[in-house]
Amino acid sequence: MPPSVRPRRTQEERTAATRAALLDATVACLVEHGYHGTTTTRVVERAGVSRGAQVHHFPTKNALVLAAVEHLARRRADRFLAEDLDRLRASADPLGDALDLLWRACRGPLFEASMELWIAARTDPDLRGHVAEFERLITAGILEISRAVFGDQVDDPDVQGDIHVVLETIRGLCLLDFVHPTTPERQEARWHRSRDRLRRMIAQR
Repeated sequence: MPPSVRPRRTQEERTAATRAALLDATVACLVEHGYHGTTTTRVVERAGVSRGAQVHHFPTKNALVLAAVEHLARRRADRFLAEDLDRLRASADPLGDALDLLWRACRGPLFEASMELWIAARTDPDLRGHVAEFERLITAGILEISRAVFGDQVDDPDVQGDIHVVLETIRGLCLLDFVHPTTPERQEARWHRSRDRLRRMIAQR
């Protein structure tokens, strides 16, 4: 029998693949080189596409980074929503498991790239507006997780305040590791210490 022939990709599929490669490469460069070290030359090399293709889809570095902000935010939101919420609802310790889920979701390259954008946005009003807008996608995912634990209580301003304290604590711990890097075991010890206090605070409600 003749070998199977893979059907040729459509123009739309090729376009989507090129854009995705450029956006993924931009995120990777943000993690490895930081915002200011992310150049279009580095992105093109990592993505394995031509300079012309990059210019066609994203004429400037700013356009590329802004598109990557949305791409990154959606990936982070999907990461929250992809978790098994049914398992969380059936958990014997839904509060503890939800806290651990948020901790894991705020770790790794996606969060590190987000931190680079947050820092750069401090002095770039255009970037700041886009970062703030797309961070709302992340908040939506977090609220969906929280609803699995608290139900309609998530709409209570006090409960939402507790959720923000959790997020601020987790982000602070992650930033602390940038300044004072340590072993994974020490990182987990820091988290468990904070999680115990957060549990007590939230359980009072």
